Amino acid sequence: MVWRKRTMEPKYDHLKVESNIYDQWVNKGYFTAGDVSKHPYCIVIPPPNVTGKLHLGHAWDTTLQDIICRYKRLRGYDVLWVSGMDHAGIATQAKVDARLKDEGISRYDIGREKFLDRAWEWKEEYAATIRKQWAKLGLSLDYSRERFTLDEGLSKAVRKVFVDLYNDGLIYQGERIINWDPEAKTALSNIEVEHKEIPGHMYYFKYKVVETGQELVIATTRPETMFADQAIFVHPDDDRYKDIVGLHAINPANGDALPIMADDYIDMDFGTAVMKCTPAHDPNDFMLAKKYNLPMPICMNPDGTMNEMAHKYAGMDRFECREALVKDFEAAGVVDHIEEHVHPVGHSQRTGVIVEPYLSKQWFVKMKPLADEVLKNQKIEDQKISFVPSRFEKTFEQWLENIEDWCISRQLWWGHRIPAWTNKDTGELYVGMEDPQDPENWIQDEDVLDTWFSSALWPFSTLGWPEDTADLERYFPNDCLVTGYDIIFFWVARMAFQTRYCMKNRPFKDVLIHGLVRDPQGRKMSKSLGNGIDPMDVIQDKGADALRFFLTTNSTPGLDLRFDEKKLDSAWNFINKIWNAARFVQMQLNEDIPHFDFDHLSEVDKWILDRFDQVLENVTGNMERYEFAIVGNELYNFVWDDFCSWYIELSKASLYSEDPNIVATTKGVLYTVLMNICKLLHPFMPFVTEEIYLSLPHTAESINLETWPTPIRIDFSHHDRQSVSLALSIITKVREIKQEYNLKPSESLSIDVVDENGAPKSLSDYYRKMIDRMCHASFETIKDEDVLTRTLDSAVLKVRMGDLVNLEEEQAKLEKEIDHLRKEIQRAEGMLNNQNFVSKAPKAKVDQERNKLEMYKEKLSLTQTSLDDVLSKLKS
Repeated sequence: MVWRKRTMEPKYDHLKVESNIYDQWVNKGYFTAGDVSKHPYCIVIPPPNVTGKLHLGHAWDTTLQDIICRYKRLRGYDVLWVSGMDHAGIATQAKVDARLKDEGISRYDIGREKFLDRAWEWKEEYAATIRKQWAKLGLSLDYSRERFTLDEGLSKAVRKVFVDLYNDGLIYQGERIINWDPEAKTALSNIEVEHKEIPGHMYYFKYKVVETGQELVIATTRPETMFADQAIFVHPDDDRYKDIVGLHAINPANGDALPIMADDYIDMDFGTAVMKCTPAHDPNDFMLAKKYNLPMPICMNPDGTMNEMAHKYAGMDRFECREALVKDFEAAGVVDHIEEHVHPVGHSQRTGVIVEPYLSKQWFVKMKPLADEVLKNQKIEDQKISFVPSRFEKTFEQWLENIEDWCISRQLWWGHRIPAWTNKDTGELYVGMEDPQDPENWIQDEDVLDTWFSSALWPFSTLGWPEDTADLERYFPNDCLVTGYDIIFFWVARMAFQTRYCMKNRPFKDVLIHGLVRDPQGRKMSKSLGNGIDPMDVIQDKGADALRFFLTTNSTPGLDLRFDEKKLDSAWNFINKIWNAARFVQMQLNEDIPHFDFDHLSEVDKWILDRFDQVLENVTGNMERYEFAIVGNELYNFVWDDFCSWYIELSKASLYSEDPNIVATTKGVLYTVLMNICKLLHPFMPFVTEEIYLSLPHTAESINLETWPTPIRIDFSHHDRQSVSLALSIITKVREIKQEYNLKPSESLSIDVVDENGAPKSLSDYYRKMIDRMCHASFETIKDEDVLTRTLDSAVLKVRMGDLVNLEEEQAKLEKEIDHLRKEIQRAEGMLNNQNFVSKAPKAKVDQERNKLEMYKEKLSLTQTSLDDVLSKLKS
């Protein structure tokens, strides 16, 4: 294709680079899947809730997915990244309720249908906001297949699963003690409850035995529930209370005579070993009541206020009632004593209020049969879900092994209405896909399903299930899921058992687990702490590419990430470095794609091409293992050090050569390496790599249509690598010495390089001339005493410094270096002696540590020799 040179700004400006290009990518269909000539690869986005803006956690999660998708496209896959959003029942209804409240009305004023209209308006408003944020992040989503958990297709899928589970006896209705959110006025599942240690009290009250007049002291943390007490229990073997079993004691809250019963559930060593039983307000009491067929009255309204059972306290908030009742008990002499008591109390994750254990008729999923199927298939290698890191598989399996039935009904209006109808006359229950079409005689259940019920179907419902679609056939099961460790129970496990039930398959092959984004102090970001950071503000300030590179290369899989402004700045500086390198390369080129001639490659040309092949192999391997932090470190060092700091600097002499073959070859190498760098970095920073790609001679319309680099395969031996490494380390050390001794960079120095035995190290004339050109240092045999020595990786550099050498200072520097090397050796040996590290870390990382250890040991020996020489001179 024709390429016309275009101007690159002197300084990298992320606002200009990242504007106006994303819509072109989408409109040209770069992210639309469907090329059947390629192997399919599928990821579904964890659908964000339509309750507000995306946060940094979303930015991290989706950028990881985008990296994988862009990498797979470059590798030649037909990638489908399904976009979509979640209706988020409780959270969205709360937001819409709040908006109505601001207007001076409630949902009850406008009714269910009009409330749902307002909820859909909210959804459209915030869905548009989320799409804009996805665009700002540069996410390569397939918008042509965008789904919503309340769209028509997913609603059909939800109804089918509910009906099938019901017909198979896996969904049932029952009265249970459930977690009740008095603010949202809905049931919660166990994992929607967060237990927090809070200060409270243990109240000890006196109960008088009717038949004998003696007093029993009974403890409770929740006096407000006493109005619903139905019995008192003691242990049958407790000699203190054997004589009163079968008698009655007066409930001081309402005067009821409660039967005194015996059951071995009671712990004789806890408190007074006498327990009051409140069946409708405590799960353990509920089980005792079922065992002995006790009544189960409820003394509280759904909004957390007391009902008529509380007599004069009716209408009070539950905690106001507690305070008033205890005050009245104190006045009546009922209180024996009160203790300070710190205990875990359940709080709603949705509204933050204290959850009330509450007897309610709800819909449940029978979980054990479903969980057992998943656990069974986790033992089959080609059917299991593979977790990265693997330790989270144990977390996943342990939860399934100890699973409880799932309460799936919610007392909301926004959500999937439960497909169950009751006949007004006969009480008959009908569960089915379609409405009975007889509203005169059938009433639909008012409740909706838990949000997670529909999102548990996400891996296959988004592909068209229950219809037998081409997408379902081609892209299921998904290849990878990316999500945080905090929703393994909420979502990953539920997708696993729903998919196993519906599809007889796993939902995805791999699950890449990441942690949470924390503030610089390591605290979880939250509204209450006021430490949240809006990713859109970061993008405005530093750019999406810098944010993406920071988020995805500063934490290993499964671990939390601390937001760090300095590291974000470092990411921006890295991009600026690449930008400047690209400008330099662009200035050397005309409108033709430059190529290099293998016959005219210099040693440094070969070195950078060989280094690129090494980097390509390491990057590709670690991309496949989801080790993006290792990839980021590898690319950062290669681009900043090897390419920008060394090769570009060294290439300048060749670019001014009088030999046109050398000039052409150097330009070809510069271009080849830079373009391949752009391809390797493209998954991490799509905007700037596109801009650079289009600013250089290119063959495709966009870097999005490019392919992953292939090895160049330069004939470059281990000896050749050592020679370049030695030459570069000499240049670095000579420059450091000049700076250390305040010498001008242009001042000439005489140097010599020897091995551990003092024998000269061989370096070709090519490298000697390069060293002289780069740091003004010429080689000669040095035997004088006024010599400064510095240890290199595999040699000792000698520099004639005359009277400038201070032997005492040299002694201190060498001793400091020896101390540093010994600590590094100790650290490396500690890691390599740790079998956990050796067995679980990537092989490349283990090999890297072994190589470092050998290098440190060799360097220590050389440094010790140099120190011995200095000490000898000091003595003489």
